[in-house]
Amino acid sequence: MSIWEYANPVKFIKTTDRLMPYMAVGAVVCLVSGLVWGFFFTPDDYRQGSTVKIIYLHVPAALMAINAWLMMLVASLVWIVRRHHVSALAARAAAPIGAVMTIIALATGAIWGQPMWGTWWVWDPRLTSFLILFLFYLGYMALWEAIENDDTAADLTSILCLVGSVFAVLSRYAVLFWNQGLHQGASLSLDKEEHVHDVYSNPLYVCIAGFILLFIALVFLRTQTEIRARRARALIARERLV
Repeated sequence: MSIWEYANPVKFIKTTDRLMPYMAVGAVVCLVSGLVWGFFFTPDDYRQGSTVKIIYLHVPAALMAINAWLMMLVASLVWIVRRHHVSALAARAAAPIGAVMTIIALATGAIWGQPMWGTWWVWDPRLTSFLILFLFYLGYMALWEAIENDDTAADLTSILCLVGSVFAVLSRYAVLFWNQGLHQGASLSLDKEEHVHDVYSNPLYVCIAGFILLFIALVFLRTQTEIRARRARALIARERLV
């Protein structure tokens, strides 16, 4: 078997139909258990108090916002090289999900930052690059909607995805590139001094797993929807020619 077999829309739909229930159930179990564990069974931080518990929404959402764009990058490269329509439609399907994750990360970051920094927003390198990433998400979705021909739209959005990937990387590593800024370093790190205590990191890992499973399930569902919508557009266009 080859991974390229799943570029066949019928095989993709059949396979994802079998996987989606497991992904959805796993996402619900991980999210419910992780959030309940994190919000109700972890202590307040000695500096940040109970506000530290927003980490269980902020960090997974920020992680998925960046990785959703990187997934779109991979799918766009597959489209450019192999011209598989499923990959282009998967990238299109992931964009609204990534945009929502970015909004969640920006909103929870503002709520977390206000009591810590005394302001809802600062032009910190990481925050600024994250805001630009969100604008790229909006531009990507708008470009898909603005072009009628699916193949042309896939070509142009793939190029846009390549450019936007710079800001996806900056959003992840801005703290390492620039020393200035209020945003703290990575919550999960190999450096023991920066890594959060296990009492916080263990439920955080569960929440991250839940967000990943939720993202996969939603991408599968939305990609199926995009495949069916593309078929419907093709049928309508064919009928007009008759």
